[in-house]
Amino acid sequence: MTKRRACAIGLALAFIASLITTPLLAQQTDRAKQIGGKFMCMCTCNQVLTQCNHVGCTTSAAMLKELDQAVARGDSETAITQAFVQEFGTKVYAEPPKSGLSLVAWSLPSIYLVLGTLLVIVVIWKWRARAHSEFAGAAHPSAISGEDLDRARRRVARETED
Repeated sequence: MTKRRACAIGLALAFIASLITTPLLAQQTDRAKQIGGKFMCMCTCNQVLTQCNHVGCTTSAAMLKELDQAVARGDSETAITQAFVQEFGTKVYAEPPKSGLSLVAWSLPSIYLVLGTLLVIVVIWKWRARAHSEFAGAAHPSAISGEDLDRARRRVARETED
């Protein structure tokens, strides 16, 4: 009976241990995928590390293994990022950090959009002002001389005679 009890207790402990470690492994895997999504695979496939489908890619396998080991050790995301940047350089970033010169590169499209919109508004405003002044000047009675008015009346009378 003691062997059966020992086996039953061993199986129960193994089952409990698997229940405890399964969520931890899932959390580590999710964290590794989340962090790995911020890096590029360095094998010339130009894909995100966690999505590299390059057949026989040993680079992504090694990078993922290194990432999994760092996550299992409990390293912070910044420590993992710094380690990858030291090893592969800044080209490992899938998305450049939003600081320093990269911040300028991130903000330029928005700045260009605002400046372009303002330029279009100013041009349209000037066109409308010029068109309005041309129509306003033509409709004003002092803009047409009496001689031009008489000539226009004679022409209209000539062309409408039947």
